[in-house]
Amino acid sequence: MPLFNKKDTEPDHMPPPGLPLLALELRAPWEFGAVLPAWPVLQRAPLGDGHAVIVFPGLTAGDATTVPLRRYLESRNYETLGWGQGLNLGPREGVLDNAKRQLQAAYDASGGKVSLVGWSLGGIYARELAKEMPELVRCVMTLGTPFAGPHTSTNAWRIYQFASGRSVEREAESYNLPEAPPVPTSSIYSRSDGVVAWRGSIQAPARHNPHTENIEVVASHFGIGLNPSAWWAVADRLSQPQGPGVVWQPFQRPQLPGMHLIFPDPHR
Repeated sequence: MPLFNKKDTEPDHMPPPGLPLLALELRAPWEFGAVLPAWPVLQRAPLGDGHAVIVFPGLTAGDATTVPLRRYLESRNYETLGWGQGLNLGPREGVLDNAKRQLQAAYDASGGKVSLVGWSLGGIYARELAKEMPELVRCVMTLGTPFAGPHTSTNAWRIYQFASGRSVEREAESYNLPEAPPVPTSSIYSRSDGVVAWRGSIQAPARHNPHTENIEVVASHFGIGLNPSAWWAVADRLSQPQGPGVVWQPFQRPQLPGMHLIFPDPHR
């Protein structure tokens, strides 16, 4: 059964999450609190090869919010970087150009392709950078990023317009947001997201890039970047080897007890 059909993506059929889900966003601190008891399991995620990873924060957030995720990835043998542009207030003048320069600098310094991880709005940057500079990007991962639905499918679009001073509808018209980058791309999402309609984070099958996937976790929007299950998924995706003859593999639940509850079947 498909995750959605064309009718689901029309504005009238993709409303933002309702008040019950929005109220559940208060669980975000408990998601981060789960990191400590989950740490022994998180350390069983595959080790990386040391390549560079840039992590982009969500709307009105800064690099401080991605420190926990970046420290975890460093423990799995990655060189991590924040985006280094203060609070994310939207793609104002110079923001995307600075992001391109950072990506080029990270590629030059590391001597290899760079992975991009983006939380919410930060995932839009990651995807668009990978479209413009695919030769520098190894893979893209987004966390609760609304790229597949209308702007009214989120509870944050008014905040975006206030923070950026731009029309979100006009901004979206400048990009083909649903189109996946031409590199391996994973969308990590939650059906209990209280800010973004979960269908707005679903990648349709990509004809020109079969290396796209959707990974469901149980998380809030404000907590997905601090959620142990999302961390595991990010570490797993980053660890995939690259090179001649290497075949990309989609995400598989870890073979540990209870994983069907932590990583639900997205096709259910």
